[in-house]
Amino acid sequence: MALARAPRLLPAVCALLAAVACGVPVQQQTGSAAEARQAARGEVRPVKKAQDFGNEHTFADGLSIRVSMPKSFQPSNSSYPRSGRAAAFDVELRNGGTEPYRLSGLSVTASASGAPASPLVDALQGFNGISDAGRDIAPGRAIHLNMAFAVPENPVELWMVLRPSAGSAAAATYCGSA
Repeated sequence: MALARAPRLLPAVCALLAAVACGVPVQQQTGSAAEARQAARGEVRPVKKAQDFGNEHTFADGLSIRVSMPKSFQPSNSSYPRSGRAAAFDVELRNGGTEPYRLSGLSVTASASGAPASPLVDALQGFNGISDAGRDIAPGRAIHLNMAFAVPENPVELWMVLRPSAGSAAAATYCGSA
């Protein structure tokens, strides 16, 4: 009798094993090869450590990033996208490496209470995003970018992730209230 049930149970057991094996969360992979695969596939990896706004993060190549505390402001009528409130940041990039850093490689994303936050351009108030994208930062030099993101009217938990290049697994992650 037990032998008669085995053919019916075998496919179910195989399906269960396949589902469990394929369902292993991405964050359980480790090492730079796994991070590179995730970045290449565009996967957002859960953040292990975030730092407070205002702190500096230095990448292995010597590029350092410091993001100021967010400052809430009301965008002008000419801002894009239109928003009742935005969070502004001063982003300092310092090239401590030996090669020029191409600013066009910088990738900046943000989320407000878990929802994507759109970069906001408000030229009247000096928020132009990465306006000199074709510029190189020479070794030993630094630049400042005025950046803003559209956020909801009420205070939110804001996460900002900066990568030295869009496909890079290395990232500086900041978190705080805005």
